[in-house]
Amino acid sequence: MVNEAIGNLRLPEAPAGLYDPITYTLDGGGKRLRPVLTLAACDAFGKAPSTAIHQAVAIEMFHNFTLLHDDVMDNADVRRGRPTVHRKWNSETAILSGDAMLTTSTMLLAIKCGEKLGQALELFNGTAMNIYEGQQLDMDFEARQDVTVEEYMEMIRLKTSVLLGCACGMGALMADAPFETQVKFFEYGVNLGLAFQLQDDYLDTYGNPETFGKAIGGDILNDKKTWLLIMAMNEDTTGEVRSLLGETTDPQGKIAAVRSVYDRLGLPERIHELISAYIDSAIKCLDYLELQPEARVFFMDLALASATRDK
Repeated sequence: MVNEAIGNLRLPEAPAGLYDPITYTLDGGGKRLRPVLTLAACDAFGKAPSTAIHQAVAIEMFHNFTLLHDDVMDNADVRRGRPTVHRKWNSETAILSGDAMLTTSTMLLAIKCGEKLGQALELFNGTAMNIYEGQQLDMDFEARQDVTVEEYMEMIRLKTSVLLGCACGMGALMADAPFETQVKFFEYGVNLGLAFQLQDDYLDTYGNPETFGKAIGGDILNDKKTWLLIMAMNEDTTGEVRSLLGETTDPQGKIAAVRSVYDRLGLPERIHELISAYIDSAIKCLDYLELQPEARVFFMDLALASATRDK
């Protein structure tokens, strides 16, 4: 349903420099996790998934807008196995097309929203502001060597997890679920998002580039303050990791050296213990929701799968 709805979007043909990058981005696929969560949440509370299809596509459009801008800020070369928009075109194009995607997402959100429009906009815009705050924190961390694990977890909660929470809450809202139910479903999505982001951190260092869709080791090369790097900086008594910060002469050697420290400290196993803890928290949220057995199994299986995904 999501792919069909995205395929049926009728974007203007001109100016091509504005709209072609949007089509290129949406054609790149992706997990479509957020819109699927919206439709599944709506279905779980007794309304046809189509009730929330415009809001689901709005959230997917917004998510992809953030990726265009993030790739510019991160100077990323590849997204979903293809050149990023700012590499295929240029940074100015990525910024402007991203702006158009943001506005389009708000327009989509309002379609057939009816009397729920005010609540939907409050949820959507509040989430957007959280994401911008998280992105700013992420950029702030680039110049700091004293980022704590607690600060990092709050940053990824804002930058990544709240949009999954929004997706779940939006589906519940469109199904006329009680406000308390919307909040608990939002919490489920946040915990799911934390597990997903930590798995992304793991895959960036230990994943298969062919399935992950981008080069492995980018976080290490960019000295990105991930859970893995922060823990290693705190626990590596040899000082090897800190000595490699800013190193650019031997990229593959740097990746191998830092990964070796991660392995020595047991960080791959420990990050998966943390991922499992957030998955457990997400599943516990389901206990507060009056879900049919098949719906509970769907959301539980989705949470469990986040720990074993490879892309």
